[in-house]
Amino acid sequence: MKRVNAIVLAALVAGSTGCSTTVVYEGKQPIAIAGESRPPRISKRALRAALKNKRIEIQDKVQFELDQAIIKPESHGLLNDVAQVIKENPQIKHVEIQGHASADGDDAHNMDLSDRRAKAVREYLISQGIDGSRLVGKGYGETQALGDNNTQEGREKNRRVEFHVDEAPTAAESGSKAIKK
Repeated sequence: MKRVNAIVLAALVAGSTGCSTTVVYEGKQPIAIAGESRPPRISKRALRAALKNKRIEIQDKVQFELDQAIIKPESHGLLNDVAQVIKENPQIKHVEIQGHASADGDDAHNMDLSDRRAKAVREYLISQGIDGSRLVGKGYGETQALGDNNTQEGREKNRRVEFHVDEAPTAAESGSKAIKK
């Protein structure tokens, strides 16, 4: 029993000191302990968002409830990653959150829905600690298509949220008025 306790004690001392040492157990023979302590492994999860070329590029799509501006819970992690990128890059002064739609449905409805979705993403990022003065949400409807609206794949490509990094918000976006001299 004493030998087992000595081994446990030796392992604890070796793990916590990070250097060679000698431990005496109940005045008997010294036990040499040699080895290195290793820092604990901290798993750093890779973010699904990254700052590239004046954009925050995301690896997945922001998902919404059908025909609504309600963000699905499975997109919260992705948006948390976007918030993390903004927090880690204080040089980002302004992000335009763009909502885009496919050509399915009425043009005016698509413009309104894409705008409400962009603003919902803005509100979510604010709830994650991002200063609202750094964010603006704007819908573009189907005006900036990436894919062919005649195919399901193209329409799916057009339904998206993008994050564009600008130098500073315009006076209209920030809600401030230009100062006249």
